[in-house]
Amino acid sequence: MAQDQDIDFWRSPRRLWLVVDNDSWILPYAEELAGAIREQFGDRVELCRRHDDIGEGIAAFYLGCVHMAPPEVLARNRYNLVVHESDLPAGRGFAPLTWQILAGRNSIPVCLFEATAEADAGPVYLRDELVFEGHELNPELRAAQGRMTQTLVLRFLALAEPPAGEPQAGDPGTYPRRAPADSRLDVNKSLAEQFDLLRVADNERYPAFFEFRGHRYRLRIDKLS
Repeated sequence: MAQDQDIDFWRSPRRLWLVVDNDSWILPYAEELAGAIREQFGDRVELCRRHDDIGEGIAAFYLGCVHMAPPEVLARNRYNLVVHESDLPAGRGFAPLTWQILAGRNSIPVCLFEATAEADAGPVYLRDELVFEGHELNPELRAAQGRMTQTLVLRFLALAEPPAGEPQAGDPGTYPRRAPADSRLDVNKSLAEQFDLLRVADNERYPAFFEFRGHRYRLRIDKLS
């Protein structure tokens, strides 16, 4: 009987929340995702910009958030989900896709997991992978990341019954937060040696730059073909 009640609880229309707590690049993808959820499932979904605006429901999806939700906010929903671009528990922390591109990887694992009091430590519900060719620049990397986020959320909502997460196992590793200084180029290295750093640079928010003969120069990169 308890299982039947859980399945009834899971049926549409469900009350859902998409949460983006900053002016993130992912906002347009979150807005598209809200429309896709309404169209595909008939669920009641709202895009929130503050944790205080999250109400009670089935699930809250935290997309591109920079602040952790406190326990009293997490308690408002049965599921609290985060998309993270690493093979958890490896690669917890900040900017995992960027750090892996800088390490020369073009196959990037992606997880949908439960938010808990400990950052990036909750059980994993879904896993997938982003595969790049090695030429994609920041806008293309972000577009692939945004589409994968949409895919995992829609896959989660399409499950026939409430999912059971898989506890993380293994030694965790944590990426540090990136700063503008991390976009510094070395004038003594070739462009080929530093191409991955150029790939992940955001021309507006954290552009690549170099220092030479007492001055600092900004370097913009755009794909022409």
